[in-house]
Amino acid sequence: MNQSDAELREEALQQLKKKAEFKMHLFTYVVINALIVGVWLMTGSGFFWPIFPIVGWGIGLAFHAYDVYNGPPSEGDVQREMDRLRRAR
Repeated sequence: MNQSDAELREEALQQLKKKAEFKMHLFTYVVINALIVGVWLMTGSGFFWPIFPIVGWGIGLAFHAYDVYNGPPSEGDVQREMDRLRRAR
């Protein structure tokens, strides 16, 4: 099952858009969390409360990265799933 050049181009554009969105998410994560740590430093550096947004947001960022860089299923994956579904009927 071959994709036409137009379909392949559209898929490539979608993947590039997802990667650009992830890079912006990562940049925002770093900048905002650096500002939060800066606030912590300027307010007495007691308990390191910035850990909560850093870890919480970091979990979301990890899921975003997985979604972007895991990629679409291969043709072999699709065939195995189809075979599994056929056997289940």
